[in-house]
Amino acid sequence: MRIGLFSGSFNPIHIGHLALANWLCAFDEVDEVWFVVSPRNPFKEGQELMDDQLRLRLVRLAIGDYPCFRASDVEFGLTRPSYTIHTLDKLREEYPAHEFHLIIGSDNWAGFPRWREAERILAEHHLLIYPRPGYPVEASALPPHVRLTQAPVLDVSSTFIRQALAEGRDVRYFLHPAVWEALLFLNTNFEHTSQKKE
Repeated sequence: MRIGLFSGSFNPIHIGHLALANWLCAFDEVDEVWFVVSPRNPFKEGQELMDDQLRLRLVRLAIGDYPCFRASDVEFGLTRPSYTIHTLDKLREEYPAHEFHLIIGSDNWAGFPRWREAERILAEHHLLIYPRPGYPVEASALPPHVRLTQAPVLDVSSTFIRQALAEGRDVRYFLHPAVWEALLFLNTNFEHTSQKKE
């Protein structure tokens, strides 16, 4: 089975993540997408993260019972900071029958040579690059096993979501309804706009 590995902080998961994963499955790039929740990205050491278990829970709420999606906490048991090569090694050990396709944005592809053991990742695994604004990729120049997808560009970021929530803005349509409701219930540093007095 072709498994797309979508690794990230998901801080929090939003419709951009879900729409991309949906597209990759629906348009036959992969059979399933596994959302690998990262406890700490080595390139984002200064970023403030919500609790690991909360981010994982929000991913599980967002994907629900959709059969092509799966939430993974594999990186929670690995040495921190988390490096993609260690995640790939662990998953290949646990699921030798699967073919893993690493899903990354074109912005990450631009800095890919800085990744831990980048050459081994390229030699041993498939990569799917999705477009991000401002980071064009020349498909004809890509190495073997690396493919540029035609996924639509949705310029939504978790940073935008967190900032909007902190300001008390109603951004429910940027989040899965279950995630929106969970964040409201938890009262995570924001107040729902409708609760404010006119």
